[in-house]
Amino acid sequence: MEKSTKQDIIRWIKFVAFALLIIGGLNYLLMGLFGFDLVGGMLGGRGTAASRIFYSLFGLGAATLLTIVLVKVFSKEERVNKQKAS
Repeated sequence: MEKSTKQDIIRWIKFVAFALLIIGGLNYLLMGLFGFDLVGGMLGGRGTAASRIFYSLFGLGAATLLTIVLVKVFSKEERVNKQKAS
């Protein structure tokens, strides 16, 4: 796979994960402030298979972004430690 194609795929994954995180966060904001479950309301209730799939996707989006952030933080920390050792 070409480097630019890999970067495009990674960029797309980051975008989708970010969008899922935002939608999930806004849904929880609505639930907290108004007791309204937007996703559950659109998909026929909180316990339906469709809403469970979307909630799982929201969680996967958050886990993906958390992984990306942690990798960046620890790789930066590793570079700083190597520079200090030199």
